[in-house]
Amino acid sequence: MTSRRSRSAVPPGKTIQLGLFPLSVQLRRIQPSFNEWRYYGLSVQPDLFGGAALVRNWGRIGTAGTQRVDLYPDEGAAVNALTAMIRYRLKRGYIVTQP
Repeated sequence: MTSRRSRSAVPPGKTIQLGLFPLSVQLRRIQPSFNEWRYYGLSVQPDLFGGAALVRNWGRIGTAGTQRVDLYPDEGAAVNALTAMIRYRLKRGYIVTQP
């Protein structure tokens, strides 16, 4: 069975270059034919107990959306989770937007 959605993460002719250890990234997926205008924001922030938090915001462009905070013992673990989430979202058709 063929999916109607395009799974291409990178538009033809464009490459994505992220920093070595990004601490925040903004993603978006716009598909007008499916009435789909979505965003996904990720950022690593220190918490009050010496660890780090991965803050995720997502929703429809133009709305407040939803926020989730995941706690990690250190910044390295939070950055690993952030890069895994970036890879997952790129496979789902999101693209990285410039700040």
